[in-house]
Amino acid sequence: MNERLVEFLFRSEVAKLPDDKRELYQFIVNIEDSLAEKAENAEEFCQLLIKYSPVNLAASRFNLSYDKVVQRIEAIDAELHEKIETRCQRVEWIDYTKHFPLVEGKRVFLFKN
Repeated sequence: MNERLVEFLFRSEVAKLPDDKRELYQFIVNIEDSLAEKAENAEEFCQLLIKYSPVNLAASRFNLSYDKVVQRIEAIDAELHEKIETRCQRVEWIDYTKHFPLVEGKRVFLFKN
């Protein structure tokens, strides 16, 4: 499956999450992304994750225990994975090249999900 398509489906499913799940999930992902940008390599990224634990920050921000944050994030990840797998199985690419004769040398597809 195309990496961009999976990324699109993923963003789409995150946006559909209930507010509480989406906010928690995006909070942690945003912190992880920020730490990844600061890190120069994988080892430094791991050190930053330990120093600025996204789970600890989320626990404080959302007034939850560490274990509860981990439990909820794991459940959200599982839910997203299941929904994306289902959508990937339904995906269809329909060749529409013959309907767009002005696009020479390129193929045109309709994405149906």
